[in-house]
Amino acid sequence: MNEFLLNQGVSEKLLDELDKFRKYYNLADEVKDRVPNPHYKYYGGEVWEKSIAALLGGYNILLTGPKATGKNILSENLAQIFNRPMWNMSMNVTSDSSSLLGTDTFVNNEVVLRKGPVYSAAEYGGFAIFDEINMAKNDSLSVVYSALDYRRVIDVPGYDRIFLDEATRFIGTMNYGYIGTKELNEALISRFLVIDMPSISESNFKMILEEEFDLKDEYIELFVRLFMDLQKKSLNAEISSKPIDLRGLFSSIETMRRGLPIKSALDMGIVNKTFDQYEKEIVLDIINSLFKDNTDPISIFK
Repeated sequence: MNEFLLNQGVSEKLLDELDKFRKYYNLADEVKDRVPNPHYKYYGGEVWEKSIAALLGGYNILLTGPKATGKNILSENLAQIFNRPMWNMSMNVTSDSSSLLGTDTFVNNEVVLRKGPVYSAAEYGGFAIFDEINMAKNDSLSVVYSALDYRRVIDVPGYDRIFLDEATRFIGTMNYGYIGTKELNEALISRFLVIDMPSISESNFKMILEEEFDLKDEYIELFVRLFMDLQKKSLNAEISSKPIDLRGLFSSIETMRRGLPIKSALDMGIVNKTFDQYEKEIVLDIINSLFKDNTDPISIFK
């Protein structure tokens, strides 16, 4: 992984500090299976450097930006390179202190605390991911304010005070403009260093396709053009962000490998992600301009 990071432009000094971090902080045997092994790598040297430097400095980071910029992929990659167990929390309007810290349960006729993801991350020096942090009510996260700032402690009502392991870090992710999202309040956002994730570049997207799929060069170019055209139209407000779906595109390519016709695969992974007929027609026009109807899907692979 260090070679990959060097190729992305991460400085050797940061990588040396990263090695020291991994060697200094032990990993408990019982949580080794929580260290992620991401299927995809994040591409973007500047974002890598900012993220690594902030986490090495003991800070929490907030990854912001539009859809399909790799926020979740980067979060997993960071937990992997720091060799830390990861707990992922999908935030929503029902998220509260019990879903983060833990809830009371009965064990051997005694009331005990069933530890939540924040508690476990604090205990084992893990990375706690607040996914879509702006979907949660602001007051639901107030219970962890003391963990997110210099105090690095959590008071669990009715139980002991938790002092965070030195290796514990918090990573928030948020998209702009999703239905149900809200502005983060000043008290919460001040506890993070904020990294604005750039839209994926043409060169980076090409590298991802080359690494993940054994596509012929001409079809790599076509899929790059497809994604870039959709991304451009979304950024220009000609279409919504719904068809800008990397997971959907990658899944479509996988179904093509199984023999599904190209346009049928793209219908499922891209076109049908929007329910607006006008928007569908725009997306279909782009696809039809790039791919022929009679193309054998198997022939697009080497």
